[in-house]
Amino acid sequence: MRTSVSVFPRLAFVGLALALLGGMASAQTAPAPAPAASSAGSASCPAILQHTVPRLQDEKPQNLCQYAGKVVLVVNTASFCGFTPQYKGLEALYARYKDRGLVVLGFPSNDFNQEADSNRKIAEFCENTYGVKFPMFVATHVTGEQAHPLFRQLAQATGTRPRWNFYKYLIGRDGRVVDAYSSMTSPEDRAFIREIEKQLALR
Repeated sequence: MRTSVSVFPRLAFVGLALALLGGMASAQTAPAPAPAASSAGSASCPAILQHTVPRLQDEKPQNLCQYAGKVVLVVNTASFCGFTPQYKGLEALYARYKDRGLVVLGFPSNDFNQEADSNRKIAEFCENTYGVKFPMFVATHVTGEQAHPLFRQLAQATGTRPRWNFYKYLIGRDGRVVDAYSSMTSPEDRAFIREIEKQLALR
């Protein structure tokens, strides 16, 4: 009888332990809530690229989601600036790394009063003077209250808005904003290129 008295409490304890373990396992294996991007039907496109912007050459809308999975360099440009010759370096950078997954996105802006007064003139200048082949978009506000949502997101992610023309933002393949670079950072800057190569190596 002594044995049976000690067995029943042990069995009760084992049953309670199993029940508790079962509850913990259920909680751990429960499916996690779907991320907001997935519920919006844009799981494959990071939020930073979920914008449609008219192209410079024909002003037709272009969805930036087509660059998802690439390393993206966003630059606000101008035709009559001391930094305008950076177009040459940006085009060389694009030509050198595009097959490895880099895309340069140019956003002309007159926010600093150094851009042509029409998209047609901007397009002609870029093509005829610097042979720009990387994607360019129509004149865009990049700072202030009228800043395009893309540039608002970039400023929020980095803590810095464009201070002048040819400000640069680097976005990784995963859609994470890596860093911002001032106008003084040329496309030939070694540290800048090393960071681009580092991001291109990530999969």
